[in-house]
Amino acid sequence: MHTLVIALFLIGPLLLCAWLRVRRTLLALRTALAHAHEAVRSTRQLILRPLSRDLAGTHVCTRYHCAGSESGIGGDLYDAAVTPFGLRIVVGDVRGHGLEAVRPATAAIAAFRELAYTAPDLPTLVGHVDKRLAPELGAEDFVTAVFAEFAPGEVRLVNCGHPPPLRAGQRVELLEPGTPATPLGLHPDPRQYRFRLQPGDRLLLYTDGLTDARSADGTPFPLLAEATQALREPLPDDALDSLYDRVVAHAGARRADDLALVLCQPAEVPARIMTQDVRPA
Repeated sequence: MHTLVIALFLIGPLLLCAWLRVRRTLLALRTALAHAHEAVRSTRQLILRPLSRDLAGTHVCTRYHCAGSESGIGGDLYDAAVTPFGLRIVVGDVRGHGLEAVRPATAAIAAFRELAYTAPDLPTLVGHVDKRLAPELGAEDFVTAVFAEFAPGEVRLVNCGHPPPLRAGQRVELLEPGTPATPLGLHPDPRQYRFRLQPGDRLLLYTDGLTDARSADGTPFPLLAEATQALREPLPDDALDSLYDRVVAHAGARRADDLALVLCQPAEVPARIMTQDVRPA
């Protein structure tokens, strides 16, 4: 017993010191993790700048939801640029998920931001972006994307293997390309298509996190029906929030893909514009 007491007397301080070192290490790790999350959040704000404002006569409202908690950022992308040729928007989706998709997604946005102001038309823009992306993509990598350019009374689209935009007006319909192009990274042959936009029409661009959402029994998300209901909301922000709520209600915890949403409509329609200063490009 005497020996045990002596041993505890000698070892106790050592154990206390070890516990204090472990505690300090855990605190340091927690602090580093908090800083890393803040850095990721700031990076996401730079890459995927939230928008809810008028741009060249069109109100643009965006949402981004990351399915995983690993980084808060993934392979979905969007951006908008007010160019000499009109408002141009890109929405895309990199093959893969999580951090491995961040670099090509960032490269795609950077290419769009640099080239959108000088390419005279969308097919030329798509060709330039594809060439710029080539060094950033592996042999099996690609980026699906849809490019939009707004003009009075119409929208011009080039679709590179991406889910078709949805036009909501007197009726809700998908704007399917006559001949789809292959995704970026797979040498697309881009073709431009024009679609009419009436005053008050809305155009929804999105990634496949919307179309691929499944319920517990495997039922696909009924996009047209749910979008018809959600886009009846008078304010664009409320419309996107309603659409996302409907996806979550349908898929619940099974939602395993990132989701980017971009809603565009004529600026004459009343819209709640956020006060944050976000430059279009």
